Amino acid sequence: MSLLVVTGTGPRVGATVVTSAIAALAHADGRSVVVVKPAQTGAAADAPGDLSLVTALSGVTEVREFARFIDPVGPAAAARVSGRVPLDLARCAAPIAALGKDNDVVLVDGTGGVLVRYDEDKTTIASLAAGLTAPLIVVTGPGSGSPNATALTVEAITRRGLDCAGLVLGSWPNEPDLVARCTLADLSRLGVPLFGVLPDGAAGLSREDFLARARAGLAPRFGGTFDAATFTADATEPVSRS
Repeated sequence: MSLLVVTGTGPRVGATVVTSAIAALAHADGRSVVVVKPAQTGAAADAPGDLSLVTALSGVTEVREFARFIDPVGPAAAARVSGRVPLDLARCAAPIAALGKDNDVVLVDGTGGVLVRYDEDKTTIASLAAGLTAPLIVVTGPGSGSPNATALTVEAITRRGLDCAGLVLGSWPNEPDLVARCTLADLSRLGVPLFGVLPDGAAGLSREDFLARARAGLAPRFGGTFDAATFTADATEPVSRS
């Protein structure tokens, strides 16, 4: 069984899309996959959440959500403002680990970022990864603040003795500007493997097209064909003015 925690450097960097891409490749290759979203925020009880997107893009129907809060803030804050009991993330480790008995791949899609609080005891997705002894994939974006946010996230993971397996860019523009190209160059110097680059707008693709983009955009570790060295060299070549 392969267990992996996917976290972003912040909201809206494409972490759920990356989770969907990893799930799509594993599912297409005939492996049994389950995707877990410990806490969904920013969605009403009867509204589609992130796991609905995972199913739509990947075809994976074995999904688990442990808590949902309507307010679009971190899980601890969402529980606090709604007057509800926060999710006990520590108690989620055992049922998540148990899913590995019947599935080849278990993916955990975090909320917000690696140190976003799930309760008032400072429990985070990093705490869950520690309890599961699971590696983390960090999803980041192409903006100018990305190298700093990514470096801080990687540092937070490694200082806790956790395995930061690699990075994925979750929303690469079709026409990358100087900022995006320089960001990619800076990310390549962090000393963490780049495991993939998914295009901006991938969440709106059909399942067939999404699978093709996932295969082209993720590394062989996940069943894809992405080559980080080639992509980085091609994308960062024009990063200086003559």
